[in-house]
Amino acid sequence: MITSEDIRERGVPDFKPGDTIRVEYRVVEGNRERTQAFEGLCIARRGSGISQTFVVRKNSFGVDVERIFPLHSPKIAGIKVISRGAPRRAKLYYIREKVGRKARVKKAR
Repeated sequence: MITSEDIRERGVPDFKPGDTIRVEYRVVEGNRERTQAFEGLCIARRGSGISQTFVVRKNSFGVDVERIFPLHSPKIAGIKVISRGAPRRAKLYYIREKVGRKARVKKAR
């Protein structure tokens, strides 16, 4: 069971939709466990408390991939903010229809 003290101890960085983040998460393959990175644009954050989630979108070999992560999951080894963005919306779902340069978010000053 995860308590409120566990949540405070994890030290989740402050990030918002529009930020480029790198999520390190644990993957179990057979009897081995390794850490895999998923770096992309955070397009949404939802929920509150223990059930909070966020959506990260990246382009991998020409295919756009989205993944939903539970913020307080024990499978997440770490979250690092690569760059800050300055979008004008809380949910950036419109990025799904954009391609190339149009799919970029302005950088924060």
